[in-house]
Amino acid sequence: MQAEPRRDAGLAAILALMGFSATIGQIVLLRELIVVFSGNEISLGAMLACWLFWTAAGSAVAGRFVARRADPRRAMAALLALLAAMFPAAIYAVRASRVVFQPVPGELLGPGAMLVTAAATLSGFCLCSGCAFAAASRLYARERAASTAQASGAVYLLEAAGAALGGLLASLVLIRFLGAFDIAILAGLANLGAALRLAAPPRRRLVGAAILATLALPAFAWLGPRLEQSSLALLWRGFRLVGVRNSVYGNLAVIANEGSRSIYENGLVLQTVPDPAAAEEAVHYALLQHPAPRRLLLIGGGINGSLAQALQHATLERVDYVEADPAVIGLARAYFSEAWAPVAADARIRVHTVDGRLFLKQTRESFDVIIVNLPDPQTAQLNRFYTLEFFREAARRLSPGGVLSFQLRASENYISPELAALLRSVNKTLRQVFPEVGTMPGQTVHFFAAMRAGVLTHGPGELLERLRARRLATEYVREYFIPFRMMPDRVADLEAQIRPEARTPVNRDFAPVAYYFGTTLWSAQFSHAYRQWFDLAAGMGFGRLLLWFAAVPAVLALALGRSRRGCAALAAGATGFTMLGLEILLLLAFQAIYGYVYHQLAMLTAAFMAGLALGSWRAARARCSWPGLGGLQVAVAAAPLLLLAALQPLAQASWGAMPLVASNLLFPVLALGSGALGGAQFIAATRLFFAESKAGPGALYGADLFGACLGALLLSAYVVPVFGFWRTALLMAAANAAPAAAIFARFARR
Repeated sequence: MQAEPRRDAGLAAILALMGFSATIGQIVLLRELIVVFSGNEISLGAMLACWLFWTAAGSAVAGRFVARRADPRRAMAALLALLAAMFPAAIYAVRASRVVFQPVPGELLGPGAMLVTAAATLSGFCLCSGCAFAAASRLYARERAASTAQASGAVYLLEAAGAALGGLLASLVLIRFLGAFDIAILAGLANLGAALRLAAPPRRRLVGAAILATLALPAFAWLGPRLEQSSLALLWRGFRLVGVRNSVYGNLAVIANEGSRSIYENGLVLQTVPDPAAAEEAVHYALLQHPAPRRLLLIGGGINGSLAQALQHATLERVDYVEADPAVIGLARAYFSEAWAPVAADARIRVHTVDGRLFLKQTRESFDVIIVNLPDPQTAQLNRFYTLEFFREAARRLSPGGVLSFQLRASENYISPELAALLRSVNKTLRQVFPEVGTMPGQTVHFFAAMRAGVLTHGPGELLERLRARRLATEYVREYFIPFRMMPDRVADLEAQIRPEARTPVNRDFAPVAYYFGTTLWSAQFSHAYRQWFDLAAGMGFGRLLLWFAAVPAVLALALGRSRRGCAALAAGATGFTMLGLEILLLLAFQAIYGYVYHQLAMLTAAFMAGLALGSWRAARARCSWPGLGGLQVAVAAAPLLLLAALQPLAQASWGAMPLVASNLLFPVLALGSGALGGAQFIAATRLFFAESKAGPGALYGADLFGACLGALLLSAYVVPVFGFWRTALLMAAANAAPAAAIFARFARR
């Protein structure tokens, strides 16, 4: 006689812990990989793709074998214990990867090396995480006497709920106050406790819990610091590491060089102290363009000496310095006190730890000079400071006769086609707002813009007069450098090379094309093959790409024939692709509009995962049918367009309290709704899929993740920067058209 299935009151908490641990692991490991990859968005797409691929493989392939074990409790316990060990091992592997893939300290990784590194270092943790879904589904089915469809849906719901809590806790608490290995040890102890709860007999659980509690203290006090120290030595091999600090914006490291120190943010040099050449050129050329500047706004880059240089202009009455990350200011006080303390003590300085664009939106002050002292638009986050919308915001805050200035890297003589495309796009975008634009050639191209003609000085004479009159103590902005940089033939040659063409695109918040040009410029450093690949991809017209997005799912739908099981799997894959795209659009749109997505990343991610759980819960209690699944697929197709239609008014709103309302209410509601749609569709597809299939419990989950993997590769690295938000939404809608049509066609035959 078969024994009655056991019911474990703590099973739901253990299954939620699975999603909780996976999300914390994803946040920590992706942050670590960003440092190795120097913070490039291409790297983010590669990382997410590898994460989703291995998780999908673990669920769809390896999970089938794990789920067939005689005792699912022991299988699940073993996977939880393995996850506890894999998490710190993956962190160590990520940091040690620089020894293998970066034999020359400081060398940048190309796209191929990035993909291999991410695939190798994430494989173990993600495979275990994927296997855990299949094992958890079988465990739930046995413990609760549920069908495969019911079990998969319940585990999906619990995992999403745990992921929402994990994302919120990790972003708001853990990464702020704990190191990577401390977080891994904490998550590992929780997983080991859950494994003990599943596998150990009740009389031995108390003893096991006591052992875990005893091991916790030495793990935090001895193991964690040693793993941290030895792995950081591998990560920064060839450099002298002075200090490390984590913030919500990323990883910050202070590296000592001969006679100077540099702050690295996510693996990229943020500022070097002292750096007199960069400090002088960043501010003096812009301030000399104004006859008597009284108010200066400096966005970024003030620690390297730029603020001290600006204060030499006696007419300045106030300088507002905006630095988004408060941790950078903390590092300035801790490691650059000799240079920072006198500047911070000056009564004219006002330091604002807020995003530069948010500051411009909220301030009612006007400025004689606005200087953007930030890196080139190589990432989507930096691109926001070179868009049409930003230039309009800056123009509104300039006083009559005010000047906007920024600089982009170039070369003294030769400007490559990739660099010329970037400079032309930014130049054209700038001229859409400002009637007068000037440039200064050199290793960096300085752009100057004014709201009325006759403000800018296009020759060296007047700049030299102002330089002498203000008695500036400079080494690099001198009488003999300015005439050389502003030689008429050099200026004319630069302007000819960066003159906008008719086909030159304008860089916009919702169409960040300068970010794409920055990506091609970055890729050209490694191989012409990479550049040719990017050019080929960008050269594919939108109409042709739209045809591909519609045709490939259509071919798959035809190949499936009359298989309703295959139809449900195709729908799940298309939805996974779309849900990943919705999350990308939501985060990038928030960043583009309000500029401080890192502060809200936890809330938006948690709201999205909570939506998955809510949609799963609601769909599990509703009647399931093929017409219902088809209707959900149509809703998934329409969701990207509806999302952007809702976001467009927010981008144009100027109400003072709108950022507060949007960040705490509107965007979380949109994230919740997007996630709820994906959760409902997955549950509906699961019930129909397993009604006609005896596949493993992780099969459909794997299809969902494979679709999301494809979305991570295509959307973040290629489609969004090349075609913008609206066309990306159209492509996502097209990808869902064939699955929706196939569902209705199968239903019509019944």
